[in-house]
Amino acid sequence: MASVSFENLAPHVSRQICKELQQLISDPPEGIKVIFNEEDISDIQAIIDGPAGTPYASGHFRVKLVLGKDFPSGPPKGFFLTKIFHPNVSQQGEICVNTLKKDWKPDLGIKHIFLTIKCLLIVPNPESALNEEAGKLLLEHYEDYFQRAKMMTEIHAKVSQNQSNSDTHLNEDTNPTEGPTASKKAATDRTVLADKKKPVAKDKKRTLKRL
Repeated sequence: MASVSFENLAPHVSRQICKELQQLISDPPEGIKVIFNEEDISDIQAIIDGPAGTPYASGHFRVKLVLGKDFPSGPPKGFFLTKIFHPNVSQQGEICVNTLKKDWKPDLGIKHIFLTIKCLLIVPNPESALNEEAGKLLLEHYEDYFQRAKMMTEIHAKVSQNQSNSDTHLNEDTNPTEGPTASKKAATDRTVLADKKKPVAKDKKRTLKRL
């Protein structure tokens, strides 16, 4: 295993976090896959699957925890690295949830934080919105909010987050060609194929005229 990089944390805290990460990797919660960074174990990230029945369904959202020097006495900061339209996630990806604010307790642990973020996708809290537009739509025009959030999921969260088998524990069936980039490539391929077919079509017309 790579050397641990927790420069800002006490040794006993570092050991506890390593233990938690190992447990999460060997026994992951449903819909949550921890990304293992062998170069820096303090780089705590995970992929959270969008819950069914929400506008985030079928999406895969990368989230990151940033631990401060006072962790675990003080809460970590949470960020969505995948773009998302959600009342409690700012345009910069910062997450606002009580567990990472006033309800924080030092013994909650990494697993609890990821589970809380996943629950936030099911039950947003518009009362503490960081994205005011999303919060207002959720309260006043839910269908518009749902469609907007679903569209953002389709655009940004369908792209594979699996960049390398060496530093992730994602399913090997994940298709890295999914998403907007793949769509552009497919469109380009169709254009090239159409251009190749044009001379063939002209040859067919000449043949028909001769008959």
